[in-house]
Amino acid sequence: MNLRILLAGAVIPAALVAGQPATAASADPMADAFAKAAATYEVPRDLLVSVAYSETHLDGHKGEPSASGGYGVMHLVAAKTLDRAATLVKKPLSALKSDDAANIAGGAAVLRAYADELKLDATARKDAGKWYQAVAKYAGASSPEVARLYADTVYDLLAQGIRATTPGGETVTVPSRTVTPDRGSYAKVDDLDKPSTLAAGTDYPSAAWVPAHSSNYAVSNRPTSDAIDRIVIHVTQGSYAGTISWFQTGPRPNPTSAHYVVRSSDGAITQMVREKDRAFHAGNYNRRSVGIEHEGFVDNATWFTDAMYRSSAALTRNIADRYGIPKDRTHIVGHNNVPGADHTDPGRYWDWTKYMQYVTGSGGGGGTNPHTPESVCGSGYKVIDSAALATAGTVFLLYNSANGTNCVATIKKTSLGKATATTAYLEVDGKDRVTDTGNFEYYAGPVRAAAPDKCVRWGGKAGAGTYDSPLEHCG
Repeated sequence: MNLRILLAGAVIPAALVAGQPATAASADPMADAFAKAAATYEVPRDLLVSVAYSETHLDGHKGEPSASGGYGVMHLVAAKTLDRAATLVKKPLSALKSDDAANIAGGAAVLRAYADELKLDATARKDAGKWYQAVAKYAGASSPEVARLYADTVYDLLAQGIRATTPGGETVTVPSRTVTPDRGSYAKVDDLDKPSTLAAGTDYPSAAWVPAHSSNYAVSNRPTSDAIDRIVIHVTQGSYAGTISWFQTGPRPNPTSAHYVVRSSDGAITQMVREKDRAFHAGNYNRRSVGIEHEGFVDNATWFTDAMYRSSAALTRNIADRYGIPKDRTHIVGHNNVPGADHTDPGRYWDWTKYMQYVTGSGGGGGTNPHTPESVCGSGYKVIDSAALATAGTVFLLYNSANGTNCVATIKKTSLGKATATTAYLEVDGKDRVTDTGNFEYYAGPVRAAAPDKCVRWGGKAGAGTYDSPLEHCG
């Protein structure tokens, strides 16, 4: 047909005349990709975003792999989830590595496959809490304990909400919500976020203990065999749970570990190698140093939170004090400062000025919490017990002998002035538990209850730290 005649009889979009699609490029391509993948594979959209954010902060790193071989926004791991995703979505591996939409679809497809293996029906798939075991399996973790740590992180993000900016400048959000995770078999698995009951297993009291695979470090007798005079700062190029899992995996051609791993969101710390032993983290400095890994990627500044800086600095200060290491940049170094190293971490976004101020306590330290348990609970209350909540705070039990009343207050140590999840509770034997929980800037509480001649349970939470007392302080 003559094009001139056709144009005379109809209005045709210029894009079609030119032979191009009429649909304009989306202004929110990643949000659209999450929505499409969620609908296609019947995965709750916000859960899918939370999995991605926990892995990569929605940064695909231009197709470059993480330290543990994961690709893209969904961190699809070579020879594991990556290959399965490629089969499920019928796309080449190269597309899943570098294309955000294909990668997100692949992650959703793998999660749906795990849900099918768990026999989640259509009704169950609409409940984000029912996906817990599928999320735990997605971690590809080295142990059930690390799988639980991974899944708990995802569900914590769901509860807190997410507002993330992608490398392309797009904003992706998840509203905060209450989701009750159905942990299934993981309910009986040890929670690595709880304070360690193996105090002898850690050199730093606030750390959890998760031992690295024996092939990833060398048993030694430092400082008797080798003086410890350096602390090396690393960035994991991966997630907290993923790094813990990687250090637990072995033997492999390039054994790797560090003494400690620090989480981005709240500064939680896991120790994986005893300080007396040589972790394989810094080449020429392995014999003389303690290595600290920090969750994140060197090219994305969003991982380096104030909570991480403060928690890591407290750890570094503790190590330096115990071994007499000067608190300066000659002795506290980045991986990139190690002679002969070919690594760039911690990278240009690591704020050395802030970090060293926190280590030395010289200016910029952000002050201390102006509130005390006594000021929160009021006149007449005296502290009778307390428990550390990792590095994030302390929960206190107080008693007023004049009226026979107990009081519980959780006092934050990190993220001061910033509203973060904090809890305090008190339960008198035979009565309902009273809880104060929410996003608070400095403390949770006071929670008071009359308890003359009664036993109580008490506890709280701040950051990654949780404490639940037994029935005690009777009478």
